[in-house]
Amino acid sequence: MRISVAADSKDGVAERVVTELRGRGHDVVTHGALSDEERDDWAWASELAAKDVSEGRADQAVVCCWTGTGASIAANKVPGVRAALCVDAYTADGARKWNDANVLALSLRLTSDVVLDEILDAWLKGRPSTDSVDVANVSHLDEIR
Repeated sequence: MRISVAADSKDGVAERVVTELRGRGHDVVTHGALSDEERDDWAWASELAAKDVSEGRADQAVVCCWTGTGASIAANKVPGVRAALCVDAYTADGARKWNDANVLALSLRLTSDVVLDEILDAWLKGRPSTDSVDVANVSHLDEIR
C-alpha cells in the first residue's frame, strides 16, 4: 500500500511512523518536516498528505502534529478525506470500521512507541463496515456542506 506521512516536526514518533510503515512493506511518501523540500507547518504538511489520498497518489495517510488536532482539522478540509485522531488501538479500529477513515491523525506528544505499534496494527488490519447504517453514515458525509 502507498501511504503518505506528514509531520510538522521530527519530535515524538514522527520518524518512527515512516520507519515502521516501511518495515511493514508499505511505500511511504513524506511531507512537512519529514521532507527537506517542503514547509513543515502542520496545516501545509497535512494538506499535502491528505491531497495525496484525495487525488489518488496514496491509498491512505498519516498526519502528525503535537496534539494531532491541527493535523486532523487540516486533513479533513480536503474533499474525500476522513481523518481520525486516534490515541489508542480501539479508536483506530473503530475509525476504520465505522467511519471508513482514510487518514490517521496522531499526537506526537501523546503517542508512545508501544501505542504507535498497537494503533498501526489496528489501523492497517481495519476494514470498513458493510452494515447498511454504517455505509449510509459514511455516504452522507459527502452531502454535508
